[in-house]
Amino acid sequence: MIKEIASLILLSAVLFGGCQSDSLVSIQQEQVVSPTMQVTKKPKQETNSKLKLIGPSEDGQVKLYANKETEDAIERVTLDINGRTKDFDWSISHYSGTEPQLFYTDLTGDGKEEAVIIIQTGRGTGLNNYEIHVVNSDNLTEIKVQRYEDIVTEHIESRISKNDDGTLAITVNSKGQVDNFNYDFDPAPDYNQDELAFGGVVIYTMDNHKIKLSLPGSIGISPTYVCDFNITYTFDKDDNEFIVDQIEVEPVEK
Repeated sequence: MIKEIASLILLSAVLFGGCQSDSLVSIQQEQVVSPTMQVTKKPKQETNSKLKLIGPSEDGQVKLYANKETEDAIERVTLDINGRTKDFDWSISHYSGTEPQLFYTDLTGDGKEEAVIIIQTGRGTGLNNYEIHVVNSDNLTEIKVQRYEDIVTEHIESRISKNDDGTLAITVNSKGQVDNFNYDFDPAPDYNQDELAFGGVVIYTMDNHKIKLSLPGSIGISPTYVCDFNITYTFDKDDNEFIVDQIEVEPVEK
């Protein structure tokens, strides 16, 4: 009888121990899985809930959020490329009238996409200005795009003179290519200007994995645009920079 009681006690201990082991395993599994899910989901939830979405790229791989905002403009943004984020001091006016344009495309030719952000910085009578930002999708560093001022200084020469009939004779030398054309009248006869002015209109666009820049040349303070410089960029791997590749000059017809 004593042996039978001892056996029952031993069997109960084994069964109870087994139940405890199963419970411990379940608890351990819950403790392992739960933190992992929190790590992967939490950053995405925080980004979407705390920051205002300015806009995404067409494929949704690139998103731009307002990080610091005043009554007149967004003064700081957060760029999200496939879930990886970085802040940039890019300003976006609330009065520009044009939303930022976002692209995700391979501009460098290395088989990897870059994020491209085009922002309107100013507009008005005779004025239309944009800036462009290209960001490496691996390390989220910005790749330099040659400024229009440097392109004009290094690659464009112009000369303006007045014909006997009151029209203007304009000569342009862009990267060694010389173009001559006349403009129908002198829009600023009292304004002494012997070369074209730039900067009133600076428009960046994307075309077939290329950066394009429309940069009209003008005469007068107003200004009057007499020709358009259509600029195509190329990527310089040695300097890790987008520089001018081609410049085509197109006279403005009145």
